Amino acid sequence: MAMETQVATIATDRTSNVSWGAVIAGAIAASALAFVLHSFAAALGLSLSSTAPTWRDTSFALVFLAGLYLVLLAIVSYSFGAYVTARLQTPLAGVSSDAEFRDGMHGLLVWGLATLLTGIMVIAAAQAVPRLAAPSAGAASTSVAGENIIAFDLDRLFRSERRPPGNMDYPRAEAARILLTAPSHRGMQSDDRAYLVRLTAAMTGLAPADAERRVDTVIASAQENLNRARRSGIVLGFMAGAAALIGAVCAWYAACAAGRHRDGREALSPLWDWGRPAVRP
Repeated sequence: MAMETQVATIATDRTSNVSWGAVIAGAIAASALAFVLHSFAAALGLSLSSTAPTWRDTSFALVFLAGLYLVLLAIVSYSFGAYVTARLQTPLAGVSSDAEFRDGMHGLLVWGLATLLTGIMVIAAAQAVPRLAAPSAGAASTSVAGENIIAFDLDRLFRSERRPPGNMDYPRAEAARILLTAPSHRGMQSDDRAYLVRLTAAMTGLAPADAERRVDTVIASAQENLNRARRSGIVLGFMAGAAALIGAVCAWYAACAAGRHRDGREALSPLWDWGRPAVRP
């Protein structure tokens, strides 16, 4: 009977082993540090996207460097948040054998919560950017995503000395949807190309032959730009996934190291032991 009571007491104690206050504090610290490091990246030109029409001219080396920066950012921010969480916890009495695992799991909880917060911010930013970067004024475009990817190509397609008749929102959106088929497996269909030539001639007043040459030039440019954007997206997506996985590992080990420092099982480096008394000569 005494053994059953002891087991029940231990089980009850372990159900409250998650220190959610420390986890939330660590996740906030990790997200704040990640935001600061993202700001530095934007200032250095390592941001993942740009509203400039020539952002597609970014070289592969710079895209890869931006991906490596994502990995470094994940290592630093997740490790910092997990370390903060483990140091804020109160050591458990009588379960020292599980202390390492408990600290590591708290580090993973910080990683998961900070990742969710980052994902929410990225989704909110992705929804806001198209509205801010929509090229046409007035009513919202019917193909904002397509126009933002190849906005400069659309400008070149409909460039004219005269004022285009009527509202250009729908013609631009329609042309964007047609141009987006250029890098597909089947490529742009002949009837779509012919319609784009007629649309360009009607909007710009060009002769059919001139409109056809302009359309061919814009199709080639849009295809190259879309392929380059696709390759950049693949590289950055892979690096973002790798950064998240590496961040999980770093969060686990950082939390375990912080637990050893907290419990006095491992001496803290003098460089980071800010609480030590000052030594006077």
